[in-house]
Amino acid sequence: MYNIDPMLKKPIYLQLYEEIKKDIQTNLKAGEKLSSIRKMTIEYKISKNTVQTAYNQLYAEGYIESIPQSGYFVSENLYENLKKEDEINLGNKTTKDIFKYDFYPACLSDDTFPKKTWIRLYNKVLKSTLNLGIYHNNQGDIELREQIVKYLKNSRSVNCTIDNIVLTSGFADSMFIVSKILKDEIKKIAFETPSYRVAKKVFEQHDFEFDEIQVKQNGIDIEQLKKSKAKLLYLTPSHQYFFGVTTPIANRIEIINWAKDNNSYIIEDDYDSELSYKNRPIPAMQGINNNEQVIYTGTFSKSLSPSIRVAYLVLPAKLLKKYKKEFDYPFSTIPIDMQKTLALFIKEGFWERHLRKVRTQNKKKHDIMRIFFHTKLSNDIEILREGSGLNILIKPKIDIDLKVLIKEAQKKYIKLYLRYLDKKTEVLSMGFGSFKKDELKIALEEFLTIWEKVKNKQY
Repeated sequence: MYNIDPMLKKPIYLQLYEEIKKDIQTNLKAGEKLSSIRKMTIEYKISKNTVQTAYNQLYAEGYIESIPQSGYFVSENLYENLKKEDEINLGNKTTKDIFKYDFYPACLSDDTFPKKTWIRLYNKVLKSTLNLGIYHNNQGDIELREQIVKYLKNSRSVNCTIDNIVLTSGFADSMFIVSKILKDEIKKIAFETPSYRVAKKVFEQHDFEFDEIQVKQNGIDIEQLKKSKAKLLYLTPSHQYFFGVTTPIANRIEIINWAKDNNSYIIEDDYDSELSYKNRPIPAMQGINNNEQVIYTGTFSKSLSPSIRVAYLVLPAKLLKKYKKEFDYPFSTIPIDMQKTLALFIKEGFWERHLRKVRTQNKKKHDIMRIFFHTKLSNDIEILREGSGLNILIKPKIDIDLKVLIKEAQKKYIKLYLRYLDKKTEVLSMGFGSFKKDELKIALEEFLTIWEKVKNKQY
């Protein structure tokens, strides 16, 4: 039976068309006959015109053929050029309902965003004296920067003013700006390893050379860093991107001294700092000793929404001059109505309340996943990272092909994510943030079924 919901805003003919199309791509065989228009009308209690319109669209796209006096059939020509295996591999698709369960490592569930409050504040902004006929400050709205300054000083001990904050449209945009203003004076960047691939990708696109600095129990290997010729270092000292390691204060000071002695810079990505479930966020490196070596970056993606695309840089004074010279166009990349709404959201106290809610919700989901792995898969896996963020990192202790696991999961419309600790070591990054609690429990049970199947080579 196809899933047709008359309560949806989407037209019924379009729902039927999409359901049949999905069925053709995954189940039906070439030449197989479809139900007659009359039968479809009776089964789904919809009009003849609705079914005919859906069939007409499928016919126009070449998915089905019409044989007079016989009915509609799955196109033979379609299957000459289309491999079902490729249709099962849906890794490049982005439509939400393609996968039944998606363990993406950095998503929030759809009930997390404070929609009612946001709409009320947004309407308030639109009714204000906001001028939509001009280009606004290219560093970002002053009111929003003021609120971010207060938040960063209070929660992270960041030393900043509205003058050295630059608002950006996401983490990748922040890294683009940093790479752009430093590319003429710096050719090599050191990366903690393993590291966040998006950061690496941006600097790779700007032809930087890389040094890989291994992560140890207390953060990066400082002796290895000292041997590096790099003049720029990227790291996540609060909660290391892969392992969740926190760099202790003594090591932070030593890293800052390395940067001072070598006239180098540090990109401090405050990854996961707001979603810590075991302790309060620790102060940022940027605020230590009033140094001018650290470029601090953060986003609202993990704790508010990855869709609103708001992030920020805190630039040292000498790099701010370079920024203003390089990016001298008079406009921000973030819509002004979005900036003004976020400024109000923080100013009126909703941000702090929202953070408490997000931490509570995701700690519960984090614990559900952690306990599940400990009770059901303790002999099969090692948990490499837990206690913060929106995912748990697991590494097999048994001989299991993770690429096959991902492929088998896709057949059941479950999306898993493979990551590499190094060129040989594969791990799974299991996100829990996008699920509701009850849904997460069901998704984990289905994951376990697939795991056992692949573990026992029953595929």
